[in-house]
Amino acid sequence: MSSDRRTLLADAALDVLADDGIRGLTHRAVDRAAGLPAGTTSAYFRTRAALLTALVRRLVQLDQEELQLMGEQVLVRDPAELADGIALLTRRRLTGEGRRRSLARYACAVESVRDPELREILVPRENAGRAAVRDFLSSQGVAEADVESRSATLLACIDGLVFDRLVTGGQVSREAIEGLVAAALRG
Repeated sequence: MSSDRRTLLADAALDVLADDGIRGLTHRAVDRAAGLPAGTTSAYFRTRAALLTALVRRLVQLDQEELQLMGEQVLVRDPAELADGIALLTRRRLTGEGRRRSLARYACAVESVRDPELREILVPRENAGRAAVRDFLSSQGVAEADVESRSATLLACIDGLVFDRLVTGGQVSREAIEGLVAAALRG
């Protein structure tokens, strides 16, 4: 089976999930979104669980690629630069294609509460963005024993702000980001 076709179907499934929510994610809806004949999705992903797993794997792949690229492009030498990088990420997660992926990501996160396989795929992975936050905190004198937990807390707070803005509208303010960076430095 073609991995290109699987990727096309996983991308179409992401679109369906972003547009129609978890209840709208069906094989037939994915076929329509991909512009393929009825039955194509079920030929590649026999069950809804298999389709959802493929969607989540693709989502994580796209997120990892985005974070890797950002990690290569964004320098983090001081609190302002870290806030700049976080602001860029939140804008990407709240607009355009990033917004669609965010909507799909949160729907999958809720679904993973009842599905250990999905939960395992969605567990935060090592990536350039996470490493940049840890390296920054270390370079600012945060005790090595605290770096991992402060990094995780900062990233979880950013994730929560993105979720809140998806629900309520608007962008994450620069002041909120700067406050979270300052809190991560203070402990």
